[in-house]
Amino acid sequence: MTPAPRDRPWLFRTYAGHSTAAASNSLYRGNLAKGQTGLSVAFDLPTQTGYDSDHELARGEVGKVGVPIAHLGDMRTLFADIPLEEMNTSMTINATAPWLLALYIAVAEEQGAEVAKLQGTVQNDIIKEYLSRGTYICPPKPSLRMITDVAAYTREHLPKWNPMNVCSYHLQEAGATPEQELAFALATATAVLDDLRGKVAAEHFPEMVGRISFFVNAGIRFVAEMCKMRAFVDLWDEICRTRYGVEDERYRRFRYGVQVNSLGLTEQQPENNVYRILLEMLAVTLSKRARARAVQLPAWNEALGLPRPWDQQWSLRMQQILAFETDLLEYDDLFDGNPAVERKVQELKEGARAELGQIDGMGGAVEAIEYMKSRLVESNAARIAGIEAGQTTVVGVNRFTEGEASPLTSGDDSTMVADPAAEADQIARLDAWRSARDEARVQRALAALRRAAAEGLNIMPPSIEAARAGVTTGEWGDVVRAAFGQYRAPTGVTRSPSNRTEGLDEIRAAVDAVSARLGRRLRFLVGKPGLDGHSNGAEQIAARARDCGMDISYEGIRLTPAEIVAAARETAPDVIGLSILSGSHMPLVEDLVERLRSAQLGDIPLVVGGIIPKEDAERLRAIGVSRVYTPKDFELNRIMFDIVELVGPPPVAAE
Repeated sequence: MTPAPRDRPWLFRTYAGHSTAAASNSLYRGNLAKGQTGLSVAFDLPTQTGYDSDHELARGEVGKVGVPIAHLGDMRTLFADIPLEEMNTSMTINATAPWLLALYIAVAEEQGAEVAKLQGTVQNDIIKEYLSRGTYICPPKPSLRMITDVAAYTREHLPKWNPMNVCSYHLQEAGATPEQELAFALATATAVLDDLRGKVAAEHFPEMVGRISFFVNAGIRFVAEMCKMRAFVDLWDEICRTRYGVEDERYRRFRYGVQVNSLGLTEQQPENNVYRILLEMLAVTLSKRARARAVQLPAWNEALGLPRPWDQQWSLRMQQILAFETDLLEYDDLFDGNPAVERKVQELKEGARAELGQIDGMGGAVEAIEYMKSRLVESNAARIAGIEAGQTTVVGVNRFTEGEASPLTSGDDSTMVADPAAEADQIARLDAWRSARDEARVQRALAALRRAAAEGLNIMPPSIEAARAGVTTGEWGDVVRAAFGQYRAPTGVTRSPSNRTEGLDEIRAAVDAVSARLGRRLRFLVGKPGLDGHSNGAEQIAARARDCGMDISYEGIRLTPAEIVAAARETAPDVIGLSILSGSHMPLVEDLVERLRSAQLGDIPLVVGGIIPKEDAERLRAIGVSRVYTPKDFELNRIMFDIVELVGPPPVAAE
């Protein structure tokens, strides 16, 4: 019997970028040599939010969570000796997606590539940035305009490029249920396509529907996650047919890439994360009808710090073993006709349709941002409460916590440390770039960019000319900010307590006792300094403090240390809490401590949370930080008791 032909495997990617363009280029070429078949570029926070590396807000953030790209020279270095015409490149970039795509096109032109042959994706999904990730710049409507400008431009000039990757990945990280992840992502896609309709000819619109791709998350409940992907396939086909009249089934195909869940990676017993990553990968590969087109896996030790090349290689080998050693790709869909799967898929679709109906009734995703944000905060609170109460088991965290020490985490080099000299090096090269360029050409390009923004012209052609002229990321971002304004997204944390008070009696009594001694409510200021937009932890701390009876102040993300000090002057808090997950905790906290002391506010207790190595935690305590929390500190009530104790010992101790 002739064996069935094997399916082609999905694209193997590793999400990577750090320190400098040169260091990241070396990492990319090494990963490609190991069998990676596509690139997935991580950019640092200044690049993602449209600032140059020497901007005040960029301090401590340069090269931390990705590669800094400030101009054409950086992009040229990033892809040196990597032929872009032959590559499939995914760029996780949103607010500055038009700019990074412009730089990519300019480098491809320099390489002599035929631009029409370029293949890849810009994420270009700003709505989920308002809901979860926080790297937005402008208000929703002009941001939507720039998304569809990119789409319209790629239709004409880059026919193989995906102009948008609707990203539900961060929605799940922010606490979304499967039904919410389905609905919020599909609502985002329809908001974009509704706007795009006015920018492309009717005969080309079905093709553009077919070029919208998705980027999803796969969690540990891998059967439910597999069913979620089958529900995505069905619902997207339904929307394409009924809402947009797309007849060609090729253009109704649900195309997606995936990174499996990073939120569930544990600092405790981190070796367990290898099994979690494998099981989560199965959710998006087992079902042929709903199989991912590209997969990137986190490394087992990402809850501890930056993964080393060996750690990333281990995740790559996991994909290769599944694709090439097993017989998975030799069979038709394994779940067609399975009654349990069909019931779960139907249940998910019904729940997603109900959420979609709610969003449509509000006028669509743009109008429903505040509603969706509040839903995510509530869902995440329920998720965390389940782990705290032991209703949700996390092995090594709230059950089976006793075990042997892991030899994988021993030694000073068990995780990679970003080069501390990289920021100064990047700024020096940025200064040299500005000095060497043709300033008159730069100013002409910026003037054309301003004109396009003001007159409603497509933002891509002047962005590409600006890239060629030597304009910097911060200069492009400044034009966008001036033209469209800046925006502060809703936090999802109201001042009114929720009805989730079960298990809070003891801590509420402690807060009441201290508040009585103070003669007012205990005041807690929560701050997010720097450019880190991962606000989930800050939101949950603020919401729990509110529900415990504290008077909270939380204004959201992207504050300078000076702004946090100003807020402390205004609100006179009893405790200040900072959340920093980008690795920039040392320079930001040092700056804030110095400013607090200069403002005669140095006696206010300061607590800091983030992915903070042990040695950094010791340094933070040495400069006056009262408490340091890392991902292993999942018991929010314990943190609440700590806050109360910093203000005054409560009469009731924690159990």
